[in-house]
Amino acid sequence: MTTELQESGAAPAAAVRLPQAVPSQRRWLPKTGWITFAIFLLVMIGLSILFLYPFEWLIAATFKPRGETFDNRFLPQHWAWNFTGENQPSPFPQKLFNVAPVGRWMLNSLWISFLAATVTTFTSALVAFAFAYFRFPLRNFFFGVLLATMMLPGEVTMIPVYLLWNKIGHFTLDHPVLPHIGVNTQYPLWVPNLFGSAFYIFLQRQFFLGIPRDYFEAARMDGDNYWSMFRRIALPLAKPALIVTFIFELQAKWFDLITPLIYLRDQALFTAPLGMKILLDRFNNVGGGEGDYQVIMAGTLLLVLPMVILFAAFQKYFIRGIATQGRKG
Repeated sequence: MTTELQESGAAPAAAVRLPQAVPSQRRWLPKTGWITFAIFLLVMIGLSILFLYPFEWLIAATFKPRGETFDNRFLPQHWAWNFTGENQPSPFPQKLFNVAPVGRWMLNSLWISFLAATVTTFTSALVAFAFAYFRFPLRNFFFGVLLATMMLPGEVTMIPVYLLWNKIGHFTLDHPVLPHIGVNTQYPLWVPNLFGSAFYIFLQRQFFLGIPRDYFEAARMDGDNYWSMFRRIALPLAKPALIVTFIFELQAKWFDLITPLIYLRDQALFTAPLGMKILLDRFNNVGGGEGDYQVIMAGTLLLVLPMVILFAAFQKYFIRGIATQGRKG
């Protein structure tokens, strides 16, 4: 064997030079690299403090007594419990603030937001899957018409939609069997979500188009129908888009003020944003109140805190969905 290697001119194994270990690059980093990293770190810390300061100010103002709400202290000098009235100082009241049914308002916003986000996520996914999978005449034209509806602001359709709900309310109010679903009910706040949303349909269609069509063809050969393909293949693979849609719509419904302001009259039906507006009008100086802004800050904290917790819980799916859309262009 050695003779064959010598005749072929190849070097013996012992003479073959092994690659030398590459020295660590960290030892040879220039000093300017550490300086740049330190500057970048300081800038990030400064920006984090800048963006977190308003939220910290809100929390501090929530626990300050009247007269110290706007003193800009990092921590309250005198701590106060502003979630109840003066006659009911217990942290566990029957009525939050002792002046309004804020607990009921929060529950109304909670179930309306979750129901609206759930139905619009599902119905938008159905329409998006149809536009992504099926090949039918004028598909691109109808999809363009769907996207064109995004050009219409909500103010254009606000009055016609209100008139429709008003007519429906008068019809159901006089009907002996049907429930009342018109104005001064919570149905107008979530029933329109049953028809999907153009933006969410576009968002989910992009995810469905990224799924290889071979998956669906293989499922068809195995005997799956369109519904099982949608449920077993499309939905699991598009989970980031579904979660992003759910979070977007949940946040939109949670902070929606104009729709409850138009349709709701009964205070027991109010949502949290509309209730907070009532508290703002009642306690500020302009509305004839005594300037109890610490109560307003407490209500604002209750309104914002659930969305902060929700985003922290689903942050990885939210970022994954945005990153996927960025890669698709």
